[in-house]
Amino acid sequence: MELDFDATEEVNDYVTVPPGSYACRVAEVRQRTTRNGEPLWSLRLIVCEGEHTGRQAAWDNLVFSTRGRTRVRKVFAALGVPSQGKVNIEPKDLEGKEALVEVRAAEYRNNAGDLVKRNEVPFEGYRPLVRDESDGRIAIRTPTATKGRGGTADADANADEDDEEIPF
Repeated sequence: MELDFDATEEVNDYVTVPPGSYACRVAEVRQRTTRNGEPLWSLRLIVCEGEHTGRQAAWDNLVFSTRGRTRVRKVFAALGVPSQGKVNIEPKDLEGKEALVEVRAAEYRNNAGDLVKRNEVPFEGYRPLVRDESDGRIAIRTPTATKGRGGTADADANADEDDEEIPF
């Protein structure tokens, strides 16, 4: 057998679930800092319901810079941890928390020039989960005022809420 390893592009494929929205649990939080010295937490998200239960959905980063706090607030709210006013929170406080998380495929080249494929979570990729124990479905709570407009979940804090059920 003749093999030409130079003719094959190196691909690091870390995609473990197809793109979509999954009920996920924060399995691990790692603390780091950005190149600018800002605190950064990496969240390991594991699918906790449905066909892909137990698989890693994605790693996602939360950057605690002034600019990044808007997203941190959205993620914290979806996970059910304090997201208003002054809060004192540690990485372990996020572990075990659940949310509906959207993942999509992403590709980039690493420093060695190799192609890396992985899942990423978009900016507004987190939504709260509300479990309905009576029928095993998950209801996603979203403010009515933002449906179909591309607004943010906190655009109208007093908006009525609708439930959208997702079967698993």
